[in-house]
Amino acid sequence: MQGRRLSEKDLAVIVRLIAEHPQAHRRGLSQMLCQLWEWKNQRGQYKDMAARTLMRKLDAAGLIRLPAPRRPATNGRRGKSPSPSVPDLSPLAVTLSVLQPLRLEWVRAGTACAKLFQGLLARHHYLGYHGPTGENMAYLVWSATGQPLACLLFGAAAWKVAARDQFIGWEEEGRRSGLSGLANNSRFLILPGVGVPHLASHILSLATARLQRDWMEKYGHPVELVETFVERDRFAGTCYRAANWQWLGATKGRSRNDREHQHAVPVKDLYVYPLSRFFRQRLGVRMAAHG
Repeated sequence: MQGRRLSEKDLAVIVRLIAEHPQAHRRGLSQMLCQLWEWKNQRGQYKDMAARTLMRKLDAAGLIRLPAPRRPATNGRRGKSPSPSVPDLSPLAVTLSVLQPLRLEWVRAGTACAKLFQGLLARHHYLGYHGPTGENMAYLVWSATGQPLACLLFGAAAWKVAARDQFIGWEEEGRRSGLSGLANNSRFLILPGVGVPHLASHILSLATARLQRDWMEKYGHPVELVETFVERDRFAGTCYRAANWQWLGATKGRSRNDREHQHAVPVKDLYVYPLSRFFRQRLGVRMAAHG
C-alpha cells in the first residue's frame, strides 16, 4: 500500500499513534507517522501526502479509525467535472512543419495553464480528468503560433506488471525499492480537430527527451523508464511505435482484484520507453544476469 509492505506491527503503531493524539487532525497524524517511520522521498522531504493516503485507505478498509476530517479535502471535487474556461477549438489540418517549433509547457499547479490543462482533459479525454495524484509531470503542447495542440500527463507507475518487471529484470525486492524510478503516461490527448500527420509521435519524442531532467528538478530524483497502457479496442498504439516505444505484450482483460475471473476490463497493450542506456543498473538490476 503506497509502496510499503505493512505488518501487524505497523498497523499497531498507527492505531497507537491515533489513540495517543485524540485531538490531532488527519494532517497532523500523517506528519507524525512520517517522522516515526522516517518516510522521505529522495530529496529528503517527508512523504506527507503518501502517508495521509495510506491512512485513509486503512480507514476505508476498517483497519484503523481516523478522526473525521475538519474541512473538505482538497480532492473533494473529484468525480465532478471542473469548469474552467476552455477555448473553442478550431479544426487544424496542416503539415507538422507549419506548427513548428512546438512548445511543451510544464504545467504548474495554480496557474492559468493548469486550469486550461485540466479543462481540456476533463472535457475531451475519454477517461476524463479530476486532477493528479502523487508525483506527476504534466505538459501542455502549443504550436509556434500559440494554439493548444495536446496534453500529456506522466504519473506513478503501475505497482506490479509481469511483462514490465521481467523486461527490467526485477525481482520482488528490486521492484519495491525501484518503482519510484518509473513513470506512467496516463493521459495523452491530441485535441479534437487537430489532424496533423506524425504530430503525436513527435510530441512523445519531445516529452521523453526532457522528462528525466524535469522530474529531477521537481522531485529530486530521476525517472529511468516510462510505461503506458493503450486500450486495444480504441487505439492501435501507432504513435508509440513510431516514437520507438517497445511493445511488451497485452494485459489479460481482468482487473487486478478479480480473483474469480468475473469482471472483464478492456485489454490493454503495454509499451515502455527507457530514458537512459543504463536504466537497468539505475533501477537496481545486476547486469551480470541481463547483459
